[in-house]
Amino acid sequence: MRVTPTQLRKNLFKLLDQVVETGKPIEINRNGIVLRIVPQQKSSKLQRLKKHRTMQCDPEMIIENDWEEAWHRDLPRYPCRRLALR
Repeated sequence: MRVTPTQLRKNLFKLLDQVVETGKPIEINRNGIVLRIVPQQKSSKLQRLKKHRTMQCDPEMIIENDWEEAWHRDLPRYPCRRLALR
């Protein structure tokens, strides 16, 4: 990402956080010279992953449930939505 010194000054902490989170450098064009802000050590892709809520219920409930008896077209799509993740 390329920014001007003015944009850098206005959004310094936001841009620094972005470099830390993504690992992608920021380039600043100052009087025709390009300066770069780069993390000293690249973070791994696993460290940059964002946590997503994928299970809306206890996984044991899915395994133990007899789906042929429980399935009806009028049931909500996620019958166990009210349970919180651990």
